[in-house]
Amino acid sequence: QVQLVESGGGSVQAGGSLRLSCAASGYSYSTYCMGWFRQAPGKEREGVAVITTSGGSTYYADSVKGRFTISQDNAQNTVYLQLNSLKPEHTAMYYCAAAGVYGRGWCYTRSRAAFDYWGQGTQVTVSS
Repeated sequence: QVQLVESGGGSVQAGGSLRLSCAASGYSYSTYCMGWFRQAPGKEREGVAVITTSGGSTYYADSVKGRFTISQDNAQNTVYLQLNSLKPEHTAMYYCAAAGVYGRGWCYTRSRAAFDYWGQGTQVTVSS
């Protein structure tokens, strides 16, 4: 089992920045991809950014390219999501997720189905 704990969410004004963190524990060595997803009220959960644990390749939703950055510190088993130039439409619960062997060939698609483990989420609220 892999346990994921997110932190770093909060309330900011439009134009502000936040840095989300996701600490992984348990059998974290068995993960192939880490991802960040978000879910706004009344909307589907969508994949925002993914990073491969070996190699560090990154994949982003078009809507966040150039604005959000995913990174990792393998020594600390931690994945980050830097959110810049935030807008009210970025308000959502942000979830960290890990993909194991089942999802390793297609986690780059940011599909929810490729990810086996999920954190509890951290709320990001952007006011205008």
